[in-house]
Amino acid sequence: MAHTIRSLKSGNGWTNSELVGFNIQIHDADTVTFFNTPDLPSRSNVSSTILNNVEVPQGPLTKNDRLFFHYLRDAVRGEESMIDDFVAFILGMLEYDEPDRIIRRRKDLSFVMCGQTVNAQTDVCVTTSTDILLLVQGDKKGYDPEPQLIAEAIAAFYQNNRGRALSGRPPLASKVFPGITMIGAVPIFYRIPTTAELVRCIETATYPPQATIVQRFVPLVPNLALYMVDGLVPLENRRIVMQCFEAFKVFVTEE
Repeated sequence: MAHTIRSLKSGNGWTNSELVGFNIQIHDADTVTFFNTPDLPSRSNVSSTILNNVEVPQGPLTKNDRLFFHYLRDAVRGEESMIDDFVAFILGMLEYDEPDRIIRRRKDLSFVMCGQTVNAQTDVCVTTSTDILLLVQGDKKGYDPEPQLIAEAIAAFYQNNRGRALSGRPPLASKVFPGITMIGAVPIFYRIPTTAELVRCIETATYPPQATIVQRFVPLVPNLALYMVDGLVPLENRRIVMQCFEAFKVFVTEE
């Protein structure tokens, strides 16, 4: 694959061709490999109302409970902005914005590809005042969100290091970004390694001799064959996925 043609593209235009061209591979991982533990958290900060009702129940509800069911209903319809609303809400409900972090939508990023600056834009991300910590890419009709998510991680690494240089901090040689794709109400989790060497290869349109292995974790719901259809709607799926969100927080770290 060293002779694959690599042409200029924005991050939101990345496809599997760019992954092949820059020796980036996606490997499925089991629970132990992905989370570094055999057991997901037994409890989450999600209310019993959300975990025990398929649809919005009758009677008074807390604000989070009410919003969850509204956002879930809208996300199932598949409109991109509604999907972004839903995942941003989940991140906030589970306190991904603590301590002193921000959940942002539509953050503009950039990186250098084939000698020119190109843009990338996150659907949702978690940041500090200086660094990007987590990235979310939703479904865009006709596009696989995985290559775009990986491009955004590369852009985040590039921009974080630029910010570090401007503030007098040493640049990082590598960072593993936590990432999520969200297709409708179906989250999938990723750990995306980024390195200064990979950034250099993308800048110079050079094939990296060392493969970049992205770990992908699909929640181990009872009926895995239907997960991409059902997502968070069935209660068993919902409970397991919320445990995954809780476990995933450990990877949202500052350097």
